[in-house]
Amino acid sequence: MEYMPNTADDHRAMLVAIGVERFDDLLKEIPASARLTRPLAVPPALTELEVRREIGGLLDGNTHADRHACFLGAGAYDHAIPTIVPFLASRSEFSTAYTPYQAEMSQGLLQTIFEFQTMICELTGMDVANASMYDGASALAEAALMACRVTKRAKLVAAGAIHPHYRAVVATYLQGIAHPIHDVGLADGRTDLKALERAVTKETAAVLIQHPNFLGNLEEVEAVARIAHAHGALVAASVDPLSLGLLVPPGAWGADIAVGEGQALGNPMSFGGPFVGFMATKKDFMRQLPGRIVGATVDTKGRPGYCLTLQAREQHIRRERATSNICTNQALMALTASIYLATLGPRGLREVGEQCLAKAHYAADRLAALPGFSRPYAAPFFKEFVVLTPRPPADLNAALLKAGIIGGLDLGTLDPAWTNHWLLCVTEKRTRAEIDRLVEVLGKR
Repeated sequence: MEYMPNTADDHRAMLVAIGVERFDDLLKEIPASARLTRPLAVPPALTELEVRREIGGLLDGNTHADRHACFLGAGAYDHAIPTIVPFLASRSEFSTAYTPYQAEMSQGLLQTIFEFQTMICELTGMDVANASMYDGASALAEAALMACRVTKRAKLVAAGAIHPHYRAVVATYLQGIAHPIHDVGLADGRTDLKALERAVTKETAAVLIQHPNFLGNLEEVEAVARIAHAHGALVAASVDPLSLGLLVPPGAWGADIAVGEGQALGNPMSFGGPFVGFMATKKDFMRQLPGRIVGATVDTKGRPGYCLTLQAREQHIRRERATSNICTNQALMALTASIYLATLGPRGLREVGEQCLAKAHYAADRLAALPGFSRPYAAPFFKEFVVLTPRPPADLNAALLKAGIIGGLDLGTLDPAWTNHWLLCVTEKRTRAEIDRLVEVLGKR
């Protein structure tokens, strides 16, 4: 215990204070047979330099996007992150072991959350946003529950091209609650509108949709909104925030609740998390928004200030009246997203979107020109697209990895109907040379 600042005299004083003679007396309730009587089997101590070399050697064994051109998306994306973003987000005043509550929350931290909410509203075209959610999947699930509360209806309709993991999280949230979900199939890689018309009824609380959808295709969102609203149902849309530099925001095409994953906004890929979900809605539904909302106000002297304004959570109001039992948010990830959005600004965000769009279409056109390769869907897409391959995508990914390239997602692992369907992603980070190299390697297979 070399790193404990207490001396032997300190230990003795503490034992005397609590009325025992030895430390082992505190463990007497544990049977002797269950106690370790030998030293731990740990290697000898190393110097800091030796530890760095050891860990560095282990890290070199990883395959990661910093050393490989990455064409894998499907929910976690390799976007460029300006150096200022992690620099500012890692400042010590933003580090905490737990989400601060009102009493100990600084005005500065409250302001960062307020700025996040404001930028999410501007991005989505909505009136109000909360302080963030766990991730995009939980945000969609909370949107489904919120729609049921707003409409006082129980049934939900889910578009067929929602991310399968998001769809599974929604099912988990609704497990045990009488909220049946009707899934609608696809036509040309996006929601079958005729099937949607048959599925939505006067009992439908909301249509859940992803735009661009899991297959990368842009949905006919205005038609989806018309169908839902004609029956009094809401539209809860999961959107890619970086696509909103180019696409019409959900608040403008008729969505009632907009959610999504904020990892692409300056948060690096990191073994599946932590991510940050965002959630925004119209003013009329504000009191049904889960989580917390920071509001701007003035004090008795007229000075600007920020406070936790709405917290309809089970910790603050009666459990049966709570909008959610979600008890924390990914505040540091939301802060990072805020810094990213402030750094890029509207023009920077649009440029990122334009580069994703142009490079993805260049890659799709080149791949579709290879013998045996084709694009199964004609629907417009943003930065992800599906390629129908002449060989199992797993084989192609293995060949690409040998060439230092991370390939796409084998959709057949999710659904047998998607056998030989390969989901690729091209972000603004990918260069023309990397895309050409991808095509070159595949052309030799």
